[in-house]
Amino acid sequence: MFPTQLEKKATQFLDDARTAGILAATAESCTGGLLAGLITSIAGSSDVFERGVVTYSNEAKCELLGIPMAVIDAHGAVSAEVANRMAQQCLFKSNADIAVSVTGVAGPGGTRHKPAGLVYFGLAVRDHPTRVLCRRFGDRGRTNVRLASVETALDLLCEGVDLIAQIEIGIAD
Repeated sequence: MFPTQLEKKATQFLDDARTAGILAATAESCTGGLLAGLITSIAGSSDVFERGVVTYSNEAKCELLGIPMAVIDAHGAVSAEVANRMAQQCLFKSNADIAVSVTGVAGPGGTRHKPAGLVYFGLAVRDHPTRVLCRRFGDRGRTNVRLASVETALDLLCEGVDLIAQIEIGIAD
């Protein structure tokens, strides 16, 4: 169902998170649950994957994650501010140690300021500042933007596992 390289990366993430005793959660908008689908397509993922929430509409972002509509109105659903809050609230509302968020314009369409392929990501790690990342994948088609977004979000989850592992062994502050 998913490209082989994504399945391999997801398997490695699960192995590393399992070894570190880390639980993960996802909050997805433009990927519509593809990241959660990829992770849960791998047998044994339930001992790492705590939950996933698809907040495709603005109302879902407000109702399920508690993001104030005023934040969405001020910055737009596709923004660093919303990605940040999605990740933070996903972590806060779960039993996970790390959470990643994805919000963007998969296409077709978009605007001059928010074109197809613009995607924001958030990575929240317990007791650590939330990281926000912006990627401009370009208008390469809806499926390709969504798969590239899944890969980037998975990379962020791997970074979160590495960060926790470094903290536990005293390498990071």
